[in-house]
Amino acid sequence: MADELVKQGRLVTVFGGSGFLGRHVVRALARRGWRVRVASRRPDLAFHLQPSGKVGQIHAVQANLRYPDSIVHALRDAEAVVNLVGVLSEAGAQRFDAVHNLGAQAIAKLSEDAGIETFVHVSAIGADPDAASEYARSKGLGEQAVRIFRPKAVILRPSVVFGPEDDFFNRFATMARFLPALPLIGGGATKLQPVFVGDVAEAVALAVDGKAEPRTTYELGGPDIATLRRIIEFVLSVTERKRWLVSVPVTEAKMIAGVTEFAKKASLGLFPDFLTITGDQIALLQSDNVVSKEAIDEGRTLQGLGLAPESFEAFVPSYLYRYRKAGQFADRRAV
Repeated sequence: MADELVKQGRLVTVFGGSGFLGRHVVRALARRGWRVRVASRRPDLAFHLQPSGKVGQIHAVQANLRYPDSIVHALRDAEAVVNLVGVLSEAGAQRFDAVHNLGAQAIAKLSEDAGIETFVHVSAIGADPDAASEYARSKGLGEQAVRIFRPKAVILRPSVVFGPEDDFFNRFATMARFLPALPLIGGGATKLQPVFVGDVAEAVALAVDGKAEPRTTYELGGPDIATLRRIIEFVLSVTERKRWLVSVPVTEAKMIAGVTEFAKKASLGLFPDFLTITGDQIALLQSDNVVSKEAIDEGRTLQGLGLAPESFEAFVPSYLYRYRKAGQFADRRAV
């Protein structure tokens, strides 16, 4: 109770707070009594966050990472900063380097100039300045920039994040609705460690509260490691659909990616997102996305933060049921 009273009125600025992960982070911070300022390019898209807290506890401001003045405005009077800004694919001015690297650098530098003590940066497992994937490379460069300007920062690297609004399990389920066969890039052997969005949000909130070690990079994964093949088979089982699984060699997958990327541009964005795969995503799938042994041994995990991660097999069926042929009524029986 004392800790709750101390935090009343304390302000945290969350960049990227209106997105998939952001809405859960904002809710977790509001529950802890923080006033939350959501910095977004489109503040009107953050209105849905206000019911997550008390009246006046959550508000949105306009901020564009390409314009330092807007960042300075968003940081004013804040005691903590969270950077969640990220894109899964490039579009227009939203390039990987501009968002993950230069954007992170701008927030880190300007928050340091403002004298804000607490800085939490969300990156991704696989972030590496020398990675083959532009996504992973830009994430790695972003981490380097944060460490230069904010050496005491807490960096969180989640694996694939799942939850009701995710673009992972939902995407495979959508593909299964419309396609007779699903591709297994590289045979589907890539290992992933899906982590629940609520667990990542709790980790962020703990870091903001000072419950994580400064100068530390945490790797966040769920309790289960699964191959891409097993995950797709799981989706088909939950949605009660039978589809062929076709192994696609990496070379052929890159050719398919080139076709879908061209179709997306030629159609001015009308080509379905769930059918679009990029060459960069193919590059990402050539490496496993799991928590490292070093992070486990050193306690730089969800468990090290005192959290018991949610299993995707236990949670995902709660929102994939709608992809069954009879939707939410698929299991209902007449009495």
